[in-house]
Amino acid sequence: MNRIDETFRRLKADRKKALIPYIMAGDPSPEETRSTVLLLERCGADIVELGVPFTDPLADGPIIQRAAERALRAGVTLRAVIGIVRELRKDTHIPLLLMTYYNPVFKYGDERFVRDAVEAGVDGVIIPDLPPDEADSLIQLSRSAGLATVFLLAPTSTGERVKKVVKASRGFLYYVSMTGITGTRLLFDESIRESIRMIRKITDKPVAVGFGIATPDEARTVSEFADAVIVGSAIVKRLHESPENLQPYIIELRNAINNKQESAVDSHMSTKAINGKDR
Repeated sequence: MNRIDETFRRLKADRKKALIPYIMAGDPSPEETRSTVLLLERCGADIVELGVPFTDPLADGPIIQRAAERALRAGVTLRAVIGIVRELRKDTHIPLLLMTYYNPVFKYGDERFVRDAVEAGVDGVIIPDLPPDEADSLIQLSRSAGLATVFLLAPTSTGERVKKVVKASRGFLYYVSMTGITGTRLLFDESIRESIRMIRKITDKPVAVGFGIATPDEARTVSEFADAVIVGSAIVKRLHESPENLQPYIIELRNAINNKQESAVDSHMSTKAINGKDR
């Protein structure tokens, strides 16, 4: 069974929700990416999404765009990101997804990409500019190899569209909380909850919500009606501007999703315990 499926089954049995952090692979370096993934896992991440740097990231806001530019300047490619995963598998079994645009996959070759990704230990792939209508080859190759294909739903998705995405997706469904780019401020209203309710009438596959989630309170709110919370730009920004603040921030997100209000002492002890594992 795919590690993503195993994770969601375990969380459902424990009545818990998943935290899925996103980071740009190779920003600031492959070595730092590996250590960051391990830190995210220690802080309570359930699945980690690794961005593949690309020159024209249409779905990404300025924070992730700049991270992609830094990674590209460092020479990071799709092949290099697969190599990062291969190295990570020496130290962790946490589910890892690649978030990439289709151009790098097309140049790599669908068949070779799926084979190399799975051999390295990649569990799933998200390709925002490849709709399921045009992904038959990749879907079939991925299913044969056990690679989850995660497709996106949006507030504008119709019931028919939801059915198509559900059929094409494995692992979970990625619900984009707004019609915009990453890093845009999320405004909660009843329409998001209603969209998730509509999706749940069609499928029992896990639903993860991403785009615009930045604060622990927002993560807590989303976890009330979604199976997973995806946080990207807020993490990428901290990792670049104040990496020393990343660890307590992830702990706050984790506790918020768990609906826990840690005291200052509890928070300090959690941080101390994680730091102890670093040594």
